[in-house]
Amino acid sequence: MRVVFSAPLKPPDHPDPSGDREVARLLVAALQAAGATVEIPCRIRMLDRHGDATLTERLAAEATVAAEQYLDECRSRPPQDRPRQVFCYHLHYKAPDVFGPRVAAGLGVPYCVAEGSRAPKRAQGPWAAGHRLAEAALDAASTVFVMNPRDREVLERLRPAGQRLVDLPPFLDAAAWPAVEATRRGKAPLRLLAVAMMREGDKLASYRLLAAALALLPPDGWTLDVVGDGPARSAVDAALAPFGHRVTRHGLVRDRSRLAALYAGADLLVWPAVNEAFGMVFLEAALQGCPAVAGRYGGVPGVVLDGDSGVLVPGGDPAAFAAAIAALIAEPNRLAALSAGARRLAASRGLAGAAAILRDALGLPGALPA
Repeated sequence: MRVVFSAPLKPPDHPDPSGDREVARLLVAALQAAGATVEIPCRIRMLDRHGDATLTERLAAEATVAAEQYLDECRSRPPQDRPRQVFCYHLHYKAPDVFGPRVAAGLGVPYCVAEGSRAPKRAQGPWAAGHRLAEAALDAASTVFVMNPRDREVLERLRPAGQRLVDLPPFLDAAAWPAVEATRRGKAPLRLLAVAMMREGDKLASYRLLAAALALLPPDGWTLDVVGDGPARSAVDAALAPFGHRVTRHGLVRDRSRLAALYAGADLLVWPAVNEAFGMVFLEAALQGCPAVAGRYGGVPGVVLDGDSGVLVPGGDPAAFAAAIAALIAEPNRLAALSAGARRLAASRGLAGAAAILRDALGLPGALPA
């Protein structure tokens, strides 16, 4: 079965690494594992960061033209070679899907969405145009896969008759990561690790909150490795500057073998996760047995199981964040149990399980890998 994949926020082959790009790639892999032949005919980014109605309308017009051109091409194919589903990943008022619903309607095939969110408060104001388009797309979906449990209440309340909500927990492909022997020590100084792009907004807020928490810790109890780069690097460097040699900066790490080694060599992933939808970094670390201390935002509790694969603290509270790290510095034997819990979590969130959910929900015909 051919499936059209639409990713209005960031396509899976975008050059800039991010959690969104990684989840898009994983969804494509899961669809393929479930028996789909995936087509990605449109790579227009619908992202409007600032509520610019003119930009949204221009992007919507471009996506409409692209959809009509693709429909013309599809209609020239033999019927058996035409797509039978349209699948959209990450749809919301800042990045509405215009291409996907139009193609689905033009071909007369189902349209479904993974990680779609509704924001009624955005019906008025600078993002009103994006909100209208996002709501129209969500209303057109026959199935919405819920990846962030926080989205479910509003999706349930506003879903049209006949629309299904299907839970699809965040997952990863363990086969895409090398097996690395853990080298963590579990004794002071604890080796802490942060992995995130350096951008203005929530990412920078998280780095600054992390710095505020580290300032409350005894200086001889920890070191920090930082993986990431981006336009806010100077601001991140300034926030971490007071800690001197205790912080090692690795820049952007694209090689998975090297990144896996950093996860495996850390005692603890530390990330405040300000306004994160869920955070793929937590699952990547868990795969290497690295537990986390994280802020309790959005869907983070679904990828950091409090007391089992890590420790959750109230969002935006540097004192609570520092206290959680300090407790593990004082009781490093707890890290072994958290590490085992992290590995269990990662093992339960594999590609095959996600493929099975997609196969059953969408009626995909292919056999799952052993």
